[in-house]
Amino acid sequence: MKRILVTGAVGQIGSELTVALRQRYGDSAVVASDVKLPSDPALRDSGPFEFIDCLNPHHITRAMQMHRIDTIFHLAALLSAVGETRPLQAWQLNVDGVVNMLEAGRQYGCALFFPSSIGAFGPETPRKKTPQVTIQRPTTMYGVTKVVGELLCDDYHRRFGMDTRGLRFPGLISYKTDPGGGTTDYAVDIYRQAIAHKQYTCYLRADSRLPMMYMPDAIRAMIELMEAEPGKLKHRNAYNLGAIDFTPAELADSIRAHIPDFRIDYAVDPRRQSIADSWPETLDDSAAREEWRWSPRYSLAAMTEDMLRQLL
Repeated sequence: MKRILVTGAVGQIGSELTVALRQRYGDSAVVASDVKLPSDPALRDSGPFEFIDCLNPHHITRAMQMHRIDTIFHLAALLSAVGETRPLQAWQLNVDGVVNMLEAGRQYGCALFFPSSIGAFGPETPRKKTPQVTIQRPTTMYGVTKVVGELLCDDYHRRFGMDTRGLRFPGLISYKTDPGGGTTDYAVDIYRQAIAHKQYTCYLRADSRLPMMYMPDAIRAMIELMEAEPGKLKHRNAYNLGAIDFTPAELADSIRAHIPDFRIDYAVDPRRQSIADSWPETLDDSAAREEWRWSPRYSLAAMTEDMLRQLL
């Protein structure tokens, strides 16, 4: 990776990945892009920024030519809960946008990272230790677009020899950005509410177990995968990525270790609960561990301690 383009750079993942990439490869080597300007000075002022609408191929090719891009982290997407209220928009951005980025990457000889998700699975998928290769019949438009994206990346690698790589992310937790419309966003908002009000009303059931990951682990995983030796990658476009798993009740208990009078209540949102019920509880990420030596660093207790420290 010498000249890197990050799409969706103002989003939850992109804002942190862009800064990490600039620290690793140099500020001028990483071009941030989005349909809105970044407000965070750490992102806005540390390197080049381009306005790119991924649905407009001319925006993409102009940036590719101008900055001589050789690696793309394509993060622009509509997330699960929002995608269910705007399914056509989710398809357009999450599928047509991927096709445009793949085509640009193919034309300019770029490697491309595509973020898939546990949303690519469905109610017929084994929920415990979900296998790397298993049935994928999601019941959300978001999940459908992630399966399509995985298959498109596979096809471009097989058909054109393009260096495409990807991860199936669990729910991601970060103190740096606000939730962006995902089903697992409760696990971000709960910390903010615990500090501000010592109370949180959760839209999922107390026993809703989901795989999760602290953002520093997710950022490291993306970089490590893209730096991995290509010849060792067998499941290159959709690695299950495991770290921790917990329920809202267990997360609340971890917060009470620091804020003893914290209280959690439940007002279940049927729409988001049905999405959560169709997703895995735990993931088998042995392929990632074997093929590029993936290993998470944060436990639930360590994540909670750091989240609260950073937010206070």
